Amino acid sequence: MTVSLHHIVIDAHDLPAQARFWAQVLNWRILSEREREVVIGADENAPVGICFMPVTDSKKVKNRLHLDLTPGPDGRDPEVDRILALGARRVDIGQIGTESWIVLADPEGNEFCILRPKKTLIA
Repeated sequence: MTVSLHHIVIDAHDLPAQARFWAQVLNWRILSEREREVVIGADENAPVGICFMPVTDSKKVKNRLHLDLTPGPDGRDPEVDRILALGARRVDIGQIGTESWIVLADPEGNEFCILRPKKTLIA
């Protein structure tokens, strides 16, 4: 028997706002909203979702874990513009300018990357 990834859990100060932001970024929907937990996913039977849990302390350093997102057919730059309009911001974590990804942060400062379009996990 093996385990499967069920949720990616993101600590948040404003659970509903973070859930709305990420649901818009991923074109997912809010599946469950409770006082201490908000879950988003493509649908209720999707293999993986994101769960937002409350935290009281502030984020102080670069994430030890982040999401890499692959753009759709419109490409990376239009997706970056769309996500910036949703409330993300550009982040400098030491990029040198030749990377194939762009680093952004969500409204609470969690870094994530928008990659060049990819079709496999290793290309």
